[in-house]
This record gives sequence, C-alpha cells and structure tokens, in this order.
Amino acid sequence: MIYLAKYLARSVLVNKMLVNGDMALAHNVVVLDFETTGLSPDNGDRAIEIGAVKIVNGEMVDTFQSLMNPGKKINTFIEQYTGISNAMLRDAPSCQIVMNQFADFIGDFSLVAHNASFDKKFLDAELDYCQRNYKGQFACSLLLSRRISLDVPNHKLGTLVAYHQLPTEGLFHRALADATMTAHLWLYQLALIQQKAPHVELTFDVINRLSRMPKAKIYQYLATL
Repeated sequence: MIYLAKYLARSVLVNKMLVNGDMALAHNVVVLDFETTGLSPDNGDRAIEIGAVKIVNGEMVDTFQSLMNPGKKINTFIEQYTGISNAMLRDAPSCQIVMNQFADFIGDFSLVAHNASFDKKFLDAELDYCQRNYKGQFACSLLLSRRISLDVPNHKLGTLVAYHQLPTEGLFHRALADATMTAHLWLYQLALIQQKAPHVELTFDVINRLSRMPKAKIYQYLATL
C-alpha cells in the first residue's frame, strides 16, 4: 500500500482564502518543527531554526523556514545532530525577528507537530519573548500514530515515514525537512481515518479527541459521529 493511494486519491481545489468555519477542519493546518539549543526553554534553551508547511484543503500550499540566532553559541552535540553550525547562525536574524514573521505566517491556523509537546513549549516561549501569540489549537501526529498505526515498530518520525512509504528527501533533523515529512504523515493519517469513517467530518476537535482516547474505543467513537 504505497502512500495510501496518494491520500486515497484525494483531489481538492487549493484555496488560500478560507471561509469562516473551514479553520476548524483538520485539513487546514500549519505543520511545524523546531531545531533548538537543547531540550527545554525552562532551562534557557532557545530555538535555532523553524520550518513549517501550510496545508489548505488537504494540499501543501506554502512553507516557512529560517535559521535564527539565539544570542549564544550552540554546543558540539547540537551542531553534529542538526548540521547547524555556529558559523551558520552568526549572521542569521534574531529569534525575535523570525518569530514575528512566523506569527504572521501562522495567522488563525491550528498547528501540528510530531511530539508536539516539545515544539509547543518552544513556540510558546519564543512568541512570549516577542509578545506574540496564536489563536489555533495544537495537535500531535505522534500521539495520533499511537492510536491508529498499531503495527509499526515505533512511532519515531523516520520510522513512520519509512513504514508508510511517505515522501522524503532523506534529510532529518533540519526543521523544514522534518516539518514536510510530518505534513505528509498528517495527511496520510487523516486519509486513513477517513477511509475507516467516510461519514465523519474531520475537525481539529475530533482528531484531538482521538489522540487522547484508548485505542480500542476510537472507531466506536467515530461511529457515533
């Protein structure tokens, strides 16, 4: 089964101007990924790169990517893990400049990330520095995978991309590459759920409920909608 027949051959007209109500749908999201100096902004860690993919009506229509200077040097482990060097960051715009631009990119969209608790913490912290915020909800493709992809060896992004035969350029731990793979994964997940429950309108609220309920109850819940 290669890429679930290209999202079940879903073909929709891409429309960047969303009408009221469409923002509630899970097919209209911004998928993002951060590379950072460490594991937690609570420990003083900062973002060093942001990558994001905007999905409208189930189609990837726009991207955002930028390095950002965190105001301090990164350690050797982070350089080797991400491929981002201190030299690359030296002339990068500040976190404040980039995150102001990214807040504009988000607009009213809801957000998706793989292991979203990590990215949400950094998004909240970096936007707080520049006194910006976002209106949408957050969803996690990793949590959703744990509910609907029960045969995979694990739920790491690279494993899921390989197992589901999703598009990849073979690059990991760079923000836009990871965000793009997560976007493919998210659309695959929505197509898989829609295949099992074609009558259900997949809103962001429905997906977030699925991500938090016991696996055995998911399709029973969908049947009630």
